[in-house]
Amino acid sequence: MRAELLQRLLQPLFTIILLLALLPIAAAQTAGSEPGSELQVSLLTFGPGEIYWERFGHNAIAIRDMRSGEGVSVNYGIFDFEEESFFLNFLRGHMTYTIEAAPLDRDIAYYRDEGRDVLEQELDLAPAQRLALREFLQWNLRPENAKYRYEYFTSNCSTKVRDALDRVLGGAIRRGLETRSRGYTYRLQADNLLAPIAGLMLPMDLGLGPYADRRLSFWEESFIPAEFAKHLSLVQVDGDDGKARPLVRATRVIAKAGPALAADERAFLRRNGPYPIGYAAPVAAASAALSLLLLLLARSSRPRAALAFALAACTFALAMGLGGLLLAALWLLTEHVSAWHNENLLLLDPLLLLLLPALWRTRRPAARSGRTARALAWVVLSLAVFALAAKVLPWFVQDNAVWIALLLPPHLVIGWRLLRAEAGKA
Repeated sequence: MRAELLQRLLQPLFTIILLLALLPIAAAQTAGSEPGSELQVSLLTFGPGEIYWERFGHNAIAIRDMRSGEGVSVNYGIFDFEEESFFLNFLRGHMTYTIEAAPLDRDIAYYRDEGRDVLEQELDLAPAQRLALREFLQWNLRPENAKYRYEYFTSNCSTKVRDALDRVLGGAIRRGLETRSRGYTYRLQADNLLAPIAGLMLPMDLGLGPYADRRLSFWEESFIPAEFAKHLSLVQVDGDDGKARPLVRATRVIAKAGPALAADERAFLRRNGPYPIGYAAPVAAASAALSLLLLLLARSSRPRAALAFALAACTFALAMGLGGLLLAALWLLTEHVSAWHNENLLLLDPLLLLLLPALWRTRRPAARSGRTARALAWVVLSLAVFALAAKVLPWFVQDNAVWIALLLPPHLVIGWRLLRAEAGKA
């Protein structure tokens, strides 16, 4: 009787204890049912590839549904050579790229098989933010929304990924990155990535104007996928408790670069940068030595020396003049903003093409320049010298010291040869 009475008294107490024990489980189940809680969001970063358009790397947003086990990779880097007027649009600087979704495992396998780095950073987003991101990407993937205007530095596969993540975070990424900088520029970063392909890097550097030389914040520097991944690890967001926490919850290296791509990272210009900004002094020495040889040919009275000078001078003038026409076309006829106002036009002067007849006449040692040729020579030489003198002025900020070092010495010799004597017949 006493045992039965004791059981009746203790039963409510046992019930209360059991309920208290089950509360955390119930709370977890409730939280787990919150829309978006089944999603996992990561940033995928793929290292540079072997083809020139892969040199900047690539990235994508990975969304996994942890309940169904399905995963999707969404990226903004799709273009099509078969698109109507693709190459014309490329030349005009009016390129169109597209967002695309692919099965996550297949996408990762593709880059792994290419021997490229694959890095995954899981992001600590609230369930509502994960859901909002998926809904935004689904909207963006609709055919009417999928295309966007591409620009190398400000609207590419990485900046679009950055902006999509920043959108659902209420601007937290931008706030965390736009006040930080290490003084790098678009030129420095682009030259660095293309350094293993010097035949592409050098013409690109020559064609970039002063726009490429402004100092970048970490936010702007995120046009490079690998830099965005690096900077994202610095971003913090507010937790439910009001305390700041890292946005990147976990980092996982999925694959490392294969031998061929790893060798690219050991290329001379990659190991001995900046590229080619830091080479002005040795380039100036080499150019001065070659220009001294050119001067000796110009001063010689021997017909063979005069012919050698004329051939060298005409080759230089033709290459510089045609190059100048290309730089002028990029500025005046295209929407390649990074090529506008190019100060290298002072050195790659299209007026050199008009001097070709006078330069070819120098194959005769006694030949003298006519009045028109001398006037043109004065203009061309003055502009070339101004390219160097302008560096003391605050309006000429382009980092083109290496091109001045390379091209100014031959300009001086050619100008001297055309101006050294009294004018003959025009």
